[in-house]
This record gives sequence, structure tokens and C-alpha cells, in this order.
Amino acid sequence: MDTHGLFNKISKELHRRRRMSARVMVAFSLVTVLGFSAVCGSVLLDMRRGAEELARQTLENLAASMDADINRNVELYDASLRAVASNLVLPELSQVDAKLARLILFDHPVTGPHFGAIRVYDEHGNLTGDSALTNPQKENRASEPFFTVQRDEPYVGLYISKPQQVDGHYSVILSRRVTGSDGRFLGVVAGSIKFDYFQDLFKRLRLRPQDMIAVIAHDGTLIVRTPFEPELIGKNMLVTSGVQKMFGRRNGWFAGTGTLDGVKRMFVWSDSTKPLVVLVAKSWNDIYAMWRKEATWIGIVLLALAAFVAAVTVFFIREIERRAAAERRLEELATTDPLTGLTNRRKFDAAIDTEWRRAIRQNTPIALLMIDADHFKAYNDSFGHQAGDQMLVGIAVCIADTVHRAGDCVARFGGEEFAVLLPGLTAPAAEAIAETIRRKVEEWSDIEGGVTVSIGVASTTPIAAHQWYDLVEAADRALYAAKELGRNRCVVAVRGEVTLVA
Repeated sequence: MDTHGLFNKISKELHRRRRMSARVMVAFSLVTVLGFSAVCGSVLLDMRRGAEELARQTLENLAASMDADINRNVELYDASLRAVASNLVLPELSQVDAKLARLILFDHPVTGPHFGAIRVYDEHGNLTGDSALTNPQKENRASEPFFTVQRDEPYVGLYISKPQQVDGHYSVILSRRVTGSDGRFLGVVAGSIKFDYFQDLFKRLRLRPQDMIAVIAHDGTLIVRTPFEPELIGKNMLVTSGVQKMFGRRNGWFAGTGTLDGVKRMFVWSDSTKPLVVLVAKSWNDIYAMWRKEATWIGIVLLALAAFVAAVTVFFIREIERRAAAERRLEELATTDPLTGLTNRRKFDAAIDTEWRRAIRQNTPIALLMIDADHFKAYNDSFGHQAGDQMLVGIAVCIADTVHRAGDCVARFGGEEFAVLLPGLTAPAAEAIAETIRRKVEEWSDIEGGVTVSIGVASTTPIAAHQWYDLVEAADRALYAAKELGRNRCVVAVRGEVTLVA
């Protein structure tokens, strides 16, 4: 490959690499930011799942602890109720006096500040015995739910009523049916657990303002709740989908919204088969509070990193562009004639090599004008080098003012000689342009001191066997012919003189 073609190829390759460098830098920055974002996103998701899992385990432990405490006391109290119910059907009980019968009946009652007295009602609902009083006052509770349920549903077992006033205390009543050996209904044994028991139990816990604990009976009745909401106590909660889920599985959790406050919470229960089911809940805001802080810090760090990467990327891209501009400037200086501003010989050789190959591929003509200033040495000697330089600049302006097409190339070929490459033009068209240039220089020379030019014109449709040097040689010979014919004229190379001339 010739030197000029190699120079052109290297120039294009450097330009392509500069463009690729900027693209690679942007791509690398994007990949870096996206990579860190993906890693941080994955970590944040794991942290979020970890926060949920920790909250669920904490609530499960709390529910199990509360469930064990409450249902242990219910079972102890229920054991006392069953003992009284069993003693009531003993045949020997009717054969002893009332005082001894009372001792036998209430031999091991559960006692405590939160437990009410155990009372016995006959089949008509009349009070017949009280573990706390030897001679209780007469009362009839035949219309109370704890009595009617036991009377009408033989297999209900332990019944827990809705919250109500018992002996001046807000309580729930627990009752058992008394059944004779023949299956006949003989009455009801009932007792109560005061609300103070649940309140004291809740006070031991360190709860956040939006935390919630509810105790729900098996029929869906809300027994007690913290925070305390009087309008909800005693309501049937089976109408809510969450409570339905709770009784559908022994243990688990669900996401739901508070009935009154609308707070979104995680609800967890331990064992829905117990007489009283403990449902604990924590708001999602509290669950994610620590995660949000950490996510915010990670987000800030990620944004700072992205900003840093963007700044570095912009800096390097600007440096690449600045360097590219400097290289382009150096390339322009290396390929531009400093006096006239036209393309120099090196760039012209690269341009004609490119256009010559294109003309071969496309089978199109290519023309060349060789232009030389007449009597330049004499002019230079008479008026000085500075005036000679101004004369060359004027000729360059006349040429550049005539040649406008994108593919054309105007170059200072050397000394006072210029070359004009005209791809796609035949000899007549090239000659017309050459004549225009000659006239412009002649008109300008009338002002500047009689400067003229001689122009050699050559055109051909090249084939692979020929080289562009042949076209230059043909145009150069035509130029010398113009000189010999008296100067200030255009001469076209003809086929008889040079084999390449069209």
C-alpha cells in the first residue's frame, strides 16, 4: 500500500477509535452503576425479607407466650368447673348436710385476684351454690347466654361468654353443663375471669403505639383488645377475612388493615384450637422502620457513587473530546497549507487515491486541473516574497471561490502550482471550470499587477490497470503545453498525447 493511502487509513482508524473510546467509557459507567444498583437492590430486598422474617418470629414468640399464659389459666379454671360439675352428680352429696356438701362441692377451687367465684345453677337457672358465700342471695340466670347455651346445646363443652359486668367487674363468664347419669340437664356451673387479668398481662409488655393484641373466642367474639377500643369489645370478628383465615389454620400470619384506625399490619397467631386465641399485630411502618433508614443510607451512597461515576465519565469524555479536537487540529495543520489555507500535497494525494478507487468501482470519470502562476519568479523578484505570497493567496481564493462540490479537492501542489480534483467530470466540464478560474484570476490580476495562470486539464474513466499518477502526469503535460502556447490559457490533454486522456 502506498504512503498516502496508509496515512488516510490510519487517520480514519484513529477517528473510529476516538468515537469508540467515548462509547466504551459511557457503557462502562452505565454497567458499573447498574451493577452496583443490582447488588444494592438485592441486598435491600434481602434486608426487607429479613425484617419481615424477624418481625414474624418476634410476633410468633409473643403470641405463643401470651397464648400459653391465658389458656393455662382458662384450663385451670375450667378444671375447677368440671370438678364442681362432677361432684354435683355424686349420689353421696344428697346424704350429707349442707355445710359438708359445700365443702365436697368446692373442695379445690381456683383462687386469685382475677378469678370470680364459682357458682352453681339448677335446671331452672336458680342459684344454688357459691364458692365464695355460704348463704348466697337468690338469683335466677335462666335467660343468660351462658345458661341457655349449656341447656340447649348438650355438647358445647366449655362456653365463654361475651364480656359483661359480673359483681361490679367487667369480666367474661366461663360455664360448664351439669348432666345427670341419665343424660338429663341438671344445671350449670359458671365462673368468671376479670378483665383486670388481661390488662395486667398487657402492661408487662413493651408495645409501640401501633402494636395490637386481641383475644378472640372460638365463636369469633372479641374478648379484649389493646389498644382498648370499647366499641369493638364483644363484637363478632368472623365478618373479617383475616379472622376467618385465623380459624382456617392452626397457626400462621396474614397482612391486614385495622378495623378502626386503618393501619396496615402483620397479624400473627399461635394456636387457633385453644378456647381463647391470641392475635398479635405490628404495623408495617414499624417493621420496616430500621430497614428504611438503612435503605436511605444505601440509596444516598449509591446516588453519590452514581454522581461520582457520572462526573468522572463526563471528565474523561471531555478529555477524550479535547484530545480528539487537538488531534484534529494537528491533523488539519499536517494536511493544510499554512499560507493559502488549502489542502496540502499530503492530503491531496490521499484524496485522489480515494476518489480514483471509487471511480474504478463505479466506472465514473475523474478530472484533474493543474494550475500554475505565470512568471511567478519574476514577480517574486520584482515585488518581494511578501507580495509573492499575497499573489498566491489571491489565486487560491479565486480557485476556492469557483470549486464548491463536496467531493472536490483544491490543493497547493507545490510552490506556485495548484491542483484541483474534480470527481465525476468529463474533460469538457472540467475545462469549463478551469476557464472560470482563469478568468477570475485575470480579473483580479488587473488590480493586483497583471497576474495570470496557466491550466492543464485531464480527465479519464480509470480502470484497474491504471494508476492515478498517470492522470497527474497527463494534466501536468497539458499545463506545460499551456505555458508553451503563451500562458494565461487552458489546455486539455488529448488521447493522442497521453493514453489515459478521455
